[in-house]
Amino acid sequence: MAEPQCFDIAIIGAGIAGSALAAALSGNGLSIALVEAAPLVVTDLPEGIALDSFDPRVSALTPRSAGLLQSLGAWEKIAAYRHCPYRHMTVWDAEGTGQIEFDCAEVDAPALGHIVENRSIVSALATRVLAATDITLFSPARLESCEQRESEPVRVQLESGEALAADLLVAADGALSRVREMIGFDTREWDYGHRAIVATVEVEHSHQHTAWQRFLPSGPLALLPLPSQEQRYYCSIVWSMQDELVDNVLALEDDPFCSELEMAIEGRLGRILAASPRFAFPLRQRHAVDYVKPGIALVADAAHTIHPLAGQGINLGLQDVAVLAEEVLAGHARGINPGQLALLSRYQRRRKGENLLMMAAMDGFKRLFEHQALPLRWLRNVGMRGMNQLPLVKQQLMRHAMGLG
Repeated sequence: MAEPQCFDIAIIGAGIAGSALAAALSGNGLSIALVEAAPLVVTDLPEGIALDSFDPRVSALTPRSAGLLQSLGAWEKIAAYRHCPYRHMTVWDAEGTGQIEFDCAEVDAPALGHIVENRSIVSALATRVLAATDITLFSPARLESCEQRESEPVRVQLESGEALAADLLVAADGALSRVREMIGFDTREWDYGHRAIVATVEVEHSHQHTAWQRFLPSGPLALLPLPSQEQRYYCSIVWSMQDELVDNVLALEDDPFCSELEMAIEGRLGRILAASPRFAFPLRQRHAVDYVKPGIALVADAAHTIHPLAGQGINLGLQDVAVLAEEVLAGHARGINPGQLALLSRYQRRRKGENLLMMAAMDGFKRLFEHQALPLRWLRNVGMRGMNQLPLVKQQLMRHAMGLG
């Protein structure tokens, strides 16, 4: 067996969370290994704005997440490419008259957040990672095994035959994390019984830099604003619905699909003129009982997955990255091993409560809006209308969702 290459930190997964963590730790005297199964390259991004030019996977980045990416030297490239700030949010109930509006002016901010194509974030972070001299990239390289030994560095074996040893192994390898499974982290999880359909659509009227969300009996539907050009307006859709309904919707030709979507969003943006190919992915809530063990930490989707109805998944993951990097660097400045359990436990204490709170809130919203009993429908509609008349409460909600307080 090959002698391992030794690192202070090894990160498995070079997606958004893994690359962001590597970039956050870089430049501070630590040796970092970044392992990614797919080739990590800076790809050319399409320049023209058209229906088929957008990545169907987009993220709603909060100002706090954008600030983190800016501190990592990635936001400038993202902003120079294309993104769409959303300044307003309209949420309403399909089963009644309840509606609530959020506007960035209410919290004296330029935007509530930014809709960004995932490939743009990945490309910007890849540029940062590939330029760093203290990050050793193993890509493409697949994880074969990892072993946790008491009082010794964690051993990582790659399918190529290469071996790594690290004081801290970070699992940033997504919702189906192999590191989490190999090390034996327990999780609590359940299926929502929903899948989410994603696509890009062209709409008749301007989206007005507004995120539109309607709660239907079958699940929430969101239309998120994308950059527009020459009076042609585009939105990304995330349409969550009960699993048994999804295949029939996916089987629709473009025109019938556009008609169904137009009815589902009540024609708020006029006609749905065209739609890109549609994709669907299952929705499952998953939360690791613990995020850390000696020498090992889980971040982002490896630690928790959440319903996409409020677009908070990526933002929670980026805050995991920010806090873990902060704790590791603070410990490094005091000569503390990055895999020390006491250090990693501080990361867990700072993140687990916030993540659980957001997960509980999203699960509660989903359950509240899928129940069709008349008393519940009446209560939630009254509640939405009442909340819309409480500016101080709305301001607090917005600031928390934006990561500003």
